[in-house]
Order: sequence, then C-alpha cells, then structure tokens
Amino acid sequence: MTDKINPYAAAPQLMKSWTALSTAIADSLEPSLIELVKIRSSQINGCANCINMHSYEAREKGETEQRIYLLSAWREAPCYTDRERAALGWTEALTEIAKGHAHEAAKEALNWEFTEEEQVKLTLMINIINGWNRIAVGFNLWYDMPMKAAA
Repeated sequence: MTDKINPYAAAPQLMKSWTALSTAIADSLEPSLIELVKIRSSQINGCANCINMHSYEAREKGETEQRIYLLSAWREAPCYTDRERAALGWTEALTEIAKGHAHEAAKEALNWEFTEEEQVKLTLMINIINGWNRIAVGFNLWYDMPMKAAA
C-alpha cells in the first residue's frame, strides 16, 4: 500500500491560495468553456480524478452527455462552437508543449475568437488545470462525486 499525502493537510496555506487562484481564474470566462478545457486537459494528462470531477461539474452546469463523450474527438464532432474549438486547440497545444512548439495554427484560431485579455485568462486556466492534474496524479488523489439516481 502506498502512503498518500493530503496536500491540503501538508501545505494548507499554499493549497488554500492555489484553490482561491483556481477559482478566480475559472470564474473569468464562461463556465461551459472552462469545464470543456478542464476535461480535455485532464484527458490528455490521464488524470482520472479530474476527468471524473469536471465531467460531473460540467453536467451540473448544464453540459450535455454528448459533448462530454465527444470531447476527445472535438475536431471531428460538429457540436462545438468555433470559440470552443479555438480554446480546445490552445488547450492541447499548451498541455502537450513538451512534444514541440508547433502551436501557430492554434494561436491563429485563438486570435480570431478571443480578445487578448481572454487569451491570457484561458492560458492561465490551462496552466491551473495542468497543475491540478499533476497534484492529483502525483499524490494519487481521488474524490468521489455524488451519483444521481437514474430517472
């Protein structure tokens, strides 16, 4: 059995600050877009905890099952807006930056759909979710989300 570290217990003040920053950044753009970005980044990073959590939160905010299920194939699925596609392209470019700095097309799409201020907000959100993915994967965190009874 592997010992687990609870980051909130080990570094409470820093985790409180990290959480507050995360919330402020997440609140800076439309919730549906933010949840798609969180889920997509978490898929790329293989963070089961974050995929689970943000899929649940996306549903709570009105996201459809179809759009959540199709997120890994967003380029081919017709259910995303140009703005969402630009955000998802930018999310992938930054999340996979170690694979190379070929993000020009993603940046061009971003320029069409987002103001400079929104680009900074989105980029900060991508950095935050990538950080959360590393915390959750690194410390093997899992938070059960409440399940709704089938109708």
